[in-house]
Amino acid sequence: MAAAAPAPPRPLRSRSCCRPSRGARPTAAPVLRAACPGATFVAVYIAALTLDVRLGDVRSLKQKRSVVRPLVAELRRRYPGASVAETGHLDLHRRAEIGVAVVSATAGHAAEVLTECERTVAGHPEVELLSARQRLFSEEE
Repeated sequence: MAAAAPAPPRPLRSRSCCRPSRGARPTAAPVLRAACPGATFVAVYIAALTLDVRLGDVRSLKQKRSVVRPLVAELRRRYPGASVAETGHLDLHRRAEIGVAVVSATAGHAAEVLTECERTVAGHPEVELLSARQRLFSEEE
């Protein structure tokens, strides 16, 4: 008698096993679902930085844009893992608010990236840094 052929390997489970089915209705409150079998949990930290800056010799919104856009572009280029945008004081031509957000596996790395972003903005001669606010969020919050 010939030996039975080994069973083919089982296909790997995709991440879709954690998603709700297509016909599922949205609930009023989010429901915590059990993780996929074999899934590992990694701590995730989200850090946010809000920079309030005063612009130098700027007399119009067009001139403001010519100062803020290169600054935001430089932050995006230097720190590709960070999200950077002008987030406030959009109608004031001498002020700007710049927001930076970072997602990291360690709180120290997230804070380090935000501190470097703050130093970069403070180093620009055409910009005066009025205030900087760092916040750190973890999955417990």
